[in-house]
Amino acid sequence: MDCCVDTPDGPLRFELTYKKVKNLNLRLRRDGSVAVSAPRWVGRAEVERFVRQRADWIARARERQAQRAPAAPLPEPPDDDACMAVFSPFLERYYPLFAPTIGAWPAIRLKTLRSMWGCCRPAKREITLNRLLALAPQEAVEYVILHEYLHFWYPDHGKTFHQALDRLLPDNRRRRALLRGLLR
Repeated sequence: MDCCVDTPDGPLRFELTYKKVKNLNLRLRRDGSVAVSAPRWVGRAEVERFVRQRADWIARARERQAQRAPAAPLPEPPDDDACMAVFSPFLERYYPLFAPTIGAWPAIRLKTLRSMWGCCRPAKREITLNRLLALAPQEAVEYVILHEYLHFWYPDHGKTFHQALDRLLPDNRRRRALLRGLLR
């Protein structure tokens, strides 16, 4: 729902969504609009106070955003067959390591994403890979695929996740660095 609070700098509009979250969350979108998600039990007055307290941060963030160069359009991604030709060798290389944990092959979904290279949903036995990853260096592709497989063992990015990643792919930080700036 659209909301508005009065601040010393004038009215501040934001979009409020109530959902299953633990905390109040505020996001500044690429277009400069403000989105707030709140637990269902939090009253509107508390949400408005939360946004009002962060009005200075929002103004500074909007200024920083205005100074940045506009995001470049994404390149045209390869088709799904071309993507799978790039991804399959790495998916097949690492699957045997994780097969005892996940059983049958996980579902592989391909999407064109703006802000992430992959996503793993262990409960659904599903890995989603960004089609644009097929345009990245092979070493980076291997890093992302192993990273997503590791989420079947470690659902978060905690210490044990990174220890396993370091053990299986010692140069993972260098490989990850190859991806920086390719989506933005």
